[in-house]
Amino acid sequence: MVRHDEGEVVRGKTNGPRLYFNATSGQDPPRAVVALVHGYADYGARYAHVADAWTERGIASVAIDLRGHGRAGGRRGYCERFTDYLDDFAELEMLVEKRAPGVPRFLFGHSFGGLIAAAVAIANPAPWRALALSAPYFGLALDVPPAKVFAGKLVSRVIPMLGLPSGLKGADMTHDTARARAYDADPLIFKNATARWFTEAQAAQARTLERAPSLTMPLYLVMGTEDRVAKMASARAFFDAAGSADKTWNARPGLFHEVLNEPEGPAIADGIASFVLGHV
Repeated sequence: MVRHDEGEVVRGKTNGPRLYFNATSGQDPPRAVVALVHGYADYGARYAHVADAWTERGIASVAIDLRGHGRAGGRRGYCERFTDYLDDFAELEMLVEKRAPGVPRFLFGHSFGGLIAAAVAIANPAPWRALALSAPYFGLALDVPPAKVFAGKLVSRVIPMLGLPSGLKGADMTHDTARARAYDADPLIFKNATARWFTEAQAAQARTLERAPSLTMPLYLVMGTEDRVAKMASARAFFDAAGSADKTWNARPGLFHEVLNEPEGPAIADGIASFVLGHV
Protein backbone atom coordinates (compact mmCIF):
# COMPACT_ATOMS: atom_id res chain seq x y z
CA MET A 1 0.00 0.00 0.00
CA VAL A 2 1.29 3.46 -0.91
CA ARG A 3 1.01 6.16 1.76
CA HIS A 4 1.09 9.88 1.00
CA ASP A 5 1.66 12.70 3.43
CA GLU A 6 2.06 16.42 2.84
CA GLY A 7 2.02 19.71 4.64
CA GLU A 8 3.98 22.77 5.71
CA VAL A 9 7.54 22.32 6.92
CA VAL A 10 8.30 23.60 10.40
CA ARG A 11 11.86 24.91 10.05
CA GLY A 12 14.23 23.39 12.55
CA LYS A 13 17.68 24.29 11.22
CA THR A 14 17.46 27.52 9.23
CA ASN A 15 15.46 30.70 8.80
CA GLY A 16 13.46 31.59 5.71
CA PRO A 17 10.02 31.41 4.11
CA ARG A 18 7.72 28.52 4.93
CA LEU A 19 8.29 25.38 2.89
CA TYR A 20 5.99 22.54 1.86
CA PHE A 21 6.67 18.82 1.71
CA ASN A 22 5.33 15.69 -0.01
CA ALA A 23 6.30 12.30 1.40
CA THR A 24 5.58 8.89 -0.11
CA SER A 25 6.18 5.52 1.53
CA GLY A 26 5.04 1.92 1.45
CA GLN A 27 6.57 -0.99 3.31
CA ASP A 28 7.82 -0.27 6.81
CA PRO A 29 10.72 0.12 7.02
CA PRO A 30 11.62 0.99 3.41
CA ARG A 31 14.79 -0.40 1.84
CA ALA A 32 15.94 3.13 0.98
CA VAL A 33 14.76 6.72 1.13
CA VAL A 34 15.32 9.43 -1.50
CA ALA A 35 15.53 13.18 -0.89
CA LEU A 36 13.98 14.66 -4.04
CA VAL A 37 14.78 18.18 -5.26
CA HIS A 38 12.62 19.66 -8.03
CA GLY A 39 13.65 22.05 -10.79
CA TYR A 40 13.17 25.79 -11.27
CA ALA A 41 9.51 26.91 -11.55
CA ASP A 42 8.70 23.33 -10.53
CA TYR A 43 7.44 21.71 -7.31
CA GLY A 44 7.50 18.41 -5.46
CA ALA A 45 3.99 17.12 -6.12
CA ARG A 46 4.75 16.91 -9.86
CA TYR A 47 6.89 13.86 -9.03
CA ALA A 48 4.07 11.91 -7.36
CA HIS A 49 3.98 9.33 -10.16
CA VAL A 50 7.73 8.78 -9.82
CA ALA A 51 7.52 8.52 -6.02
CA ASP A 52 4.67 6.00 -6.32
CA ALA A 53 6.69 3.86 -8.73
CA TRP A 54 9.69 3.93 -6.39
CA THR A 55 7.50 2.96 -3.46
CA GLU A 56 6.43 -0.19 -5.29
CA ARG A 57 10.11 -1.19 -5.19
CA GLY A 58 10.51 -0.43 -1.49
CA ILE A 59 11.92 3.09 -1.82
CA ALA A 60 10.39 5.92 0.22
CA SER A 61 10.85 9.54 -0.82
CA VAL A 62 10.48 13.04 0.56
CA ALA A 63 10.29 16.18 -1.58
CA ILE A 64 10.02 19.81 -0.56
CA ASP A 65 8.87 22.84 -2.47
CA LEU A 66 11.84 25.21 -2.33
CA ARG A 67 11.26 28.85 -1.38
CA GLY A 68 9.41 30.73 -4.08
CA HIS A 69 8.12 27.50 -5.65
CA GLY A 70 4.93 25.49 -5.54
CA ARG A 71 3.14 25.82 -2.20
CA ALA A 72 6.15 27.30 -0.39
CA GLY A 73 6.34 30.92 0.65
CA GLY A 74 8.60 33.55 -0.81
CA ARG A 75 8.74 35.62 -4.00
CA ARG A 76 8.31 33.39 -7.04
CA GLY A 77 11.63 32.19 -8.40
CA TYR A 78 13.71 34.61 -6.37
CA CYS A 79 16.69 34.12 -4.05
CA GLU A 80 19.15 36.52 -2.48
CA ARG A 81 21.90 33.93 -2.95
CA PHE A 82 22.20 30.33 -4.11
CA THR A 83 22.91 29.20 -0.55
CA ASP A 84 19.29 30.07 0.32
CA TYR A 85 18.36 26.84 -1.47
CA LEU A 86 21.00 24.93 0.49
CA ASP A 87 19.28 26.19 3.65
CA ASP A 88 16.00 24.83 2.32
CA PHE A 89 17.70 21.54 1.55
CA ALA A 90 18.90 21.33 5.16
CA GLU A 91 15.23 21.20 6.15
CA LEU A 92 14.63 18.41 3.60
CA GLU A 93 17.54 16.44 5.05
CA MET A 94 16.03 16.82 8.50
CA LEU A 95 12.66 15.57 7.24
CA VAL A 96 14.26 12.54 5.59
CA GLU A 97 15.99 11.54 8.83
CA LYS A 98 12.82 12.10 10.85
CA ARG A 99 10.57 10.08 8.54
CA ALA A 100 13.00 7.23 7.79
CA PRO A 101 15.55 7.03 10.62
CA GLY A 102 18.44 4.69 9.98
CA VAL A 103 17.36 3.94 6.40
CA PRO A 104 20.01 4.29 3.64
CA ARG A 105 19.66 7.78 2.14
CA PHE A 106 20.00 8.86 -1.48
CA LEU A 107 19.95 12.17 -3.32
CA PHE A 108 17.93 12.87 -6.46
CA GLY A 109 17.62 16.18 -8.29
CA HIS A 110 16.06 17.26 -11.56
CA SER A 111 17.28 20.25 -13.61
CA PHE A 112 18.02 23.13 -11.20
CA GLY A 113 17.35 20.65 -8.40
CA GLY A 114 20.16 18.58 -9.88
CA LEU A 115 22.51 21.53 -9.44
CA ILE A 116 21.41 21.85 -5.82
CA ALA A 117 21.72 18.10 -5.17
CA ALA A 118 25.20 18.02 -6.72
CA ALA A 119 26.32 20.98 -4.61
CA VAL A 120 25.03 19.20 -1.50
CA ALA A 121 26.71 15.91 -2.43
CA ILE A 122 30.04 17.69 -2.83
CA ALA A 123 29.78 19.86 0.30
CA ASN A 124 28.24 17.31 2.68
CA PRO A 125 28.52 13.76 1.32
CA ALA A 126 28.45 11.89 4.64
CA PRO A 127 24.67 11.21 4.95
CA TRP A 128 24.21 10.06 1.35
CA ARG A 129 24.89 6.73 -0.34
CA ALA A 130 24.68 7.96 -3.95
CA LEU A 131 23.55 10.78 -6.23
CA ALA A 132 21.07 10.45 -9.12
CA LEU A 133 20.39 13.33 -11.51
CA SER A 134 17.97 13.87 -14.37
CA ALA A 135 18.70 16.64 -16.89
CA PRO A 136 20.88 18.55 -14.40
CA TYR A 137 21.12 22.28 -15.01
CA PHE A 138 24.88 22.82 -15.21
CA GLY A 139 24.48 25.07 -18.24
CA LEU A 140 21.75 26.62 -20.39
CA ALA A 141 21.00 24.79 -23.65
CA LEU A 142 20.71 28.10 -25.50
CA ASP A 143 24.03 29.93 -25.61
CA VAL A 144 23.63 33.44 -24.20
CA PRO A 145 25.64 36.20 -25.93
CA PRO A 146 28.30 37.80 -23.68
CA ALA A 147 26.53 41.18 -23.90
CA LYS A 148 23.36 39.66 -22.45
CA VAL A 149 25.33 37.94 -19.70
CA PHE A 150 26.89 41.28 -18.75
CA ALA A 151 23.50 43.00 -18.85
CA GLY A 152 22.04 40.24 -16.67
CA LYS A 153 24.74 40.73 -14.05
CA LEU A 154 24.10 44.46 -14.02
CA VAL A 155 20.34 44.01 -13.65
CA SER A 156 20.91 41.44 -10.89
CA ARG A 157 22.68 44.11 -8.86
CA VAL A 158 20.32 46.97 -9.62
CA ILE A 159 16.90 45.30 -9.96
CA PRO A 160 17.45 41.77 -8.60
CA MET A 161 13.75 40.88 -8.43
CA LEU A 162 13.11 41.76 -12.07
CA GLY A 163 11.44 38.82 -13.78
CA LEU A 164 11.74 38.19 -17.50
CA PRO A 165 9.79 35.58 -19.47
CA SER A 166 11.61 32.25 -19.54
CA GLY A 167 9.88 31.29 -22.79
CA LEU A 168 9.53 27.69 -21.63
CA LYS A 169 6.50 25.73 -22.73
CA GLY A 170 5.20 22.24 -22.09
CA ALA A 171 6.22 21.25 -25.61
CA ASP A 172 9.84 21.95 -24.60
CA MET A 173 9.53 19.52 -21.69
CA THR A 174 7.98 16.34 -23.04
CA HIS A 175 6.60 14.61 -26.12
CA ASP A 176 3.57 13.56 -24.04
CA THR A 177 0.92 16.02 -25.24
CA ALA A 178 -1.31 15.64 -22.17
CA ARG A 179 1.57 16.35 -19.80
CA ALA A 180 2.71 19.25 -22.00
CA ARG A 181 -0.75 20.82 -21.81
CA ALA A 182 -0.83 20.27 -18.04
CA TYR A 183 2.51 22.07 -17.72
CA ASP A 184 1.21 25.11 -19.59
CA ALA A 185 -2.03 25.23 -17.57
CA ASP A 186 -0.52 24.62 -14.12
CA PRO A 187 -0.99 27.77 -11.99
CA LEU A 188 1.91 26.77 -9.72
CA ILE A 189 4.42 26.78 -12.59
CA PHE A 190 5.52 30.38 -13.04
CA LYS A 191 6.72 31.67 -16.39
CA ASN A 192 9.39 34.21 -15.43
CA ALA A 193 13.02 33.91 -14.34
CA THR A 194 14.34 36.56 -11.95
CA ALA A 195 17.61 38.33 -12.64
CA ARG A 196 19.20 37.46 -9.28
CA TRP A 197 18.26 33.78 -9.57
CA PHE A 198 19.87 33.61 -13.02
CA THR A 199 23.19 35.11 -11.94
CA GLU A 200 23.29 33.07 -8.73
CA ALA A 201 22.59 29.89 -10.72
CA GLN A 202 25.40 30.72 -13.15
CA ALA A 203 27.86 31.25 -10.32
CA ALA A 204 26.76 27.99 -8.67
CA GLN A 205 27.21 26.13 -11.94
CA ALA A 206 30.79 27.34 -12.26
CA ARG A 207 31.59 26.41 -8.65
CA THR A 208 30.03 22.97 -8.90
CA LEU A 209 31.77 22.11 -12.17
CA GLU A 210 35.07 23.24 -10.68
CA ARG A 211 34.53 21.06 -7.61
CA ALA A 212 33.24 18.00 -9.50
CA PRO A 213 36.50 16.04 -9.01
CA SER A 214 35.83 16.00 -5.26
CA LEU A 215 32.59 14.07 -5.76
CA THR A 216 33.33 10.45 -4.92
CA MET A 217 29.95 8.85 -4.23
CA PRO A 218 28.25 6.69 -6.91
CA LEU A 219 26.67 8.85 -9.63
CA TYR A 220 23.84 8.18 -12.07
CA LEU A 221 22.95 10.80 -14.70
CA VAL A 222 20.10 10.51 -17.21
CA MET A 223 19.36 13.13 -19.86
CA GLY A 224 17.52 13.47 -23.15
CA THR A 225 19.69 14.20 -26.18
CA GLU A 226 17.19 16.82 -27.41
CA ASP A 227 16.99 18.73 -24.13
CA ARG A 228 16.03 22.35 -24.89
CA VAL A 229 16.64 23.65 -21.36
CA ALA A 230 19.78 22.11 -19.84
CA LYS A 231 22.98 21.93 -21.85
CA MET A 232 24.05 18.35 -22.43
CA ALA A 233 27.72 19.29 -22.93
CA SER A 234 27.79 20.88 -19.47
CA ALA A 235 26.17 17.83 -17.88
CA ARG A 236 28.70 15.62 -19.63
CA ALA A 237 31.54 17.85 -18.43
CA PHE A 238 30.35 17.44 -14.84
CA PHE A 239 29.98 13.68 -15.28
CA ASP A 240 33.43 13.28 -16.82
CA ALA A 241 35.08 15.45 -14.14
CA ALA A 242 33.34 13.72 -11.22
CA GLY A 243 35.78 11.73 -9.10
CA SER A 244 33.27 8.90 -8.62
CA ALA A 245 34.70 5.49 -9.50
CA ASP A 246 31.15 4.17 -9.91
CA LYS A 247 29.22 6.34 -12.37
CA THR A 248 26.62 5.78 -15.09
CA TRP A 249 25.81 8.08 -18.04
CA ASN A 250 22.40 7.39 -19.56
CA ALA A 251 21.72 9.52 -22.67
CA ARG A 252 18.19 8.95 -23.97
CA PRO A 253 17.96 9.59 -27.73
CA GLY A 254 15.40 12.20 -28.78
CA LEU A 255 14.00 12.94 -25.32
CA PHE A 256 13.31 16.46 -24.04
CA HIS A 257 14.02 18.03 -20.65
CA GLU A 258 11.56 16.27 -18.35
CA VAL A 259 12.66 12.71 -19.06
CA LEU A 260 10.50 11.36 -16.23
CA ASN A 261 7.42 12.87 -17.93
CA GLU A 262 8.23 11.43 -21.34
CA PRO A 263 6.36 8.32 -22.55
CA GLU A 264 9.51 6.39 -21.57
CA GLY A 265 9.35 7.94 -18.08
CA PRO A 266 8.28 4.79 -16.18
CA ALA A 267 11.27 2.85 -17.52
CA ILE A 268 13.60 5.74 -16.59
CA ALA A 269 12.15 5.92 -13.06
CA ASP A 270 12.65 2.17 -12.76
CA GLY A 271 16.26 2.54 -13.85
CA ILE A 272 16.87 5.10 -11.11
CA ALA A 273 15.22 2.74 -8.61
CA SER A 274 17.54 -0.07 -9.68
CA PHE A 275 20.53 2.24 -9.23
CA VAL A 276 19.35 3.14 -5.72
CA LEU A 277 18.68 -0.45 -4.68
CA GLY A 278 21.99 -1.53 -6.16
CA HIS A 279 23.75 0.76 -3.68
CA VAL A 280 21.81 -0.03 -0.52
